[in-house]
Amino acid sequence: MERSGPWPLGLHLRDGGAHVAVHAPHADAVEVALLDGGPGGGLTERRLPLRRRTHGVWHDVLPGVAEGQRYGLRVHGPWDPAAGHRFNPAKLVLDPYTRAVTGRVRWGPEVFGQQVDPVTWAPRPGDVRDERDSAGHVPHGVVVRAPVADPAERPRVPWADTVVYEAHVRGLTMRHPDVPEELRGSYAALAHPAVVGHLLDLGVTTLELLPVHAIADEPALVRRGLRNYWGYNTLAFFAPEPRYASAAARAAGPQAVLDELHDAVRALHAAGLEVLLDVVYNHTAEGGPHGPVLSLKGVDHAAHYLLDGSGGAVDVTGCGNTLDFTSARVVQLALDSLRYWVQAFGVDGFRFDLATTLARGRNGFDPDHPFLVAARADPVLADVKLVAEPWDVGPHGWRTGQFPPPFAEWNDRFRDGVRTFWLADPARLERGHGPGHGVRELATRVAGSADLFTAGDRGPHASVNYVTAHDGFTLADLTAYEHKHNEANGEGNRDGHPDNRSWNHGTEGWAPPGPDGDVIEEVRRRSARNLLGTLLLSAGVPMLTAGDEIGRTQLGNNNAYCLDDATTWLDWAAVPGSWREDLLATVRELLRLRREHAVLRRDTFWAGRPVHPDGTRDLAWFGPDAAPIDHARWHDPGLRTLQAYLDGEGPGTSLLLVLHGDLDDGPVLLPGPPWARAWQLLWDSAWRSPRDAGQDGETQAGGTSVPVTALSMRLYGAAG
Repeated sequence: MERSGPWPLGLHLRDGGAHVAVHAPHADAVEVALLDGGPGGGLTERRLPLRRRTHGVWHDVLPGVAEGQRYGLRVHGPWDPAAGHRFNPAKLVLDPYTRAVTGRVRWGPEVFGQQVDPVTWAPRPGDVRDERDSAGHVPHGVVVRAPVADPAERPRVPWADTVVYEAHVRGLTMRHPDVPEELRGSYAALAHPAVVGHLLDLGVTTLELLPVHAIADEPALVRRGLRNYWGYNTLAFFAPEPRYASAAARAAGPQAVLDELHDAVRALHAAGLEVLLDVVYNHTAEGGPHGPVLSLKGVDHAAHYLLDGSGGAVDVTGCGNTLDFTSARVVQLALDSLRYWVQAFGVDGFRFDLATTLARGRNGFDPDHPFLVAARADPVLADVKLVAEPWDVGPHGWRTGQFPPPFAEWNDRFRDGVRTFWLADPARLERGHGPGHGVRELATRVAGSADLFTAGDRGPHASVNYVTAHDGFTLADLTAYEHKHNEANGEGNRDGHPDNRSWNHGTEGWAPPGPDGDVIEEVRRRSARNLLGTLLLSAGVPMLTAGDEIGRTQLGNNNAYCLDDATTWLDWAAVPGSWREDLLATVRELLRLRREHAVLRRDTFWAGRPVHPDGTRDLAWFGPDAAPIDHARWHDPGLRTLQAYLDGEGPGTSLLLVLHGDLDDGPVLLPGPPWARAWQLLWDSAWRSPRDAGQDGETQAGGTSVPVTALSMRLYGAAG
């Protein structure tokens, strides 16, 4: 019992007590504080020093520690802000490896390491250490039994078949009428048959959850009476956020919170659905050097954060601090956390927020960074999906297409190209401001973005395609607003990105009632169908944002990170009997077509070369006159109609995409033999609902001129 080494980090139960290890290389002493009682009943604390130190890790075996024990750390060391050292044993801090937390930050001067103004919490001159005890004002860690997931239960959906659905735990279920009220907004609600049924009927395969790591709200939000709804402000990398558990689980204690999440993932797996987690390892909830002291800052500020020569933060995240991924122990912290979520909860992969930060070495972004190498080589992580958000706000931070396999990447070039073609350019044309950008960029994105993802033996499935995400306008708002309307955030509408590439179709916000308004709304809905059709029929991995399939609006707010209310919750009751029901049917139909046609789910890029004796190619591009697009036409900004022939490598398996971006109806000549003797219309974005087409679309002989609705797209199947 007395022998212990420096690993593993964190607190781990063993016979008769617990082994504890904390990485704090600049500390003079580390104590584990065992806590009982609470602010209302008198908080009591017993401090146990860690007596051994090995390679900067303080460790020991503590007798008598049992499951359910609340605890924190007191770390002693120098107060030398200019050198990056902000040790303050008056501040109780979370073990960075704690697997459960209880309580929330009670905001006040007590949670800051230095003396602050009691009203504004701004640091007082001199950077003087604050000696007030924070134990009654901060969350506590809790000793729990880690769940164990069965890897055999994971669906393991191939990348070729993957359709991602990005959702927020609360936003997805808070207003679902078929989910019991006591479960709405919880982990348990994710596994409710009504929610699972919607995902399966829709045709998605993979539920990607916005962060579920324990979080803390930013002081600025607290002062405005708001909270961090999205959750990109991590407090503890191993602990689930308690606010997303059901009331019953929260009342039962932290262990029940873990078990509820574990059981929800298991139920989703049983239905054949994967679960990805959006994870934030680039920064923490502690803000800059003068922010609150909650965990890593109090454990060892200089050992975990990226600092300049005078102890200030190097901020490439825009969030006040940056974790230092030049440190082997920071890399280890992220890898240990990732493995834990796979092995304990069974998650199927991760989307890495601001992933460029995680790959910054001493000379900037490095595709061979130790974190990326370790994640690729790790036997646990090699078995899950890894998706990078390939940018941060630091120097040369935009790195789309530069992450190594097996990482996939959010493809912002797809988002921008598709929005430009269907929204921004038509808006310019309508106002007489120029011809726009032509079809070259759109074609590149539809074909899988080979310009970005060919290196390293990557293919189309390295590209996670999207037209909307949690950050930015919803699909409905893209077609109804050209300017952000973020007043509810309390920042004077200064927050949120101004470059939305949206089009309000003539009036900002919802169109007024009457004939003119009806025309505007009809064109808007067709534009939404164009965006969805392009997303779901392009090469790559499509990602839908929760609620886009039912026309969810945030009333023009493109940065609703702090609104935990009806602004961000899906309004399920508004769907039946409305245009939203038709939109839902359209998404279901598009995903059915994607499943049924293998040519839409290719593993490799098209070569554009002849593949049959008759000279037909695996991929061919035609203009509205069915003439192949040559170099001059590719660079013609006035060309607004594109036809893409996708060879299916078998009779009746080839497809033809027609993308007509003109403001007027126009004739399109369908390619004739040898491409196809006839074409059957499978889907038309001019249809309000797939039901408009009946059971079968019309069939036209190859070489026939067909009328196509302004600003619309079609999918044809080769019928001969």
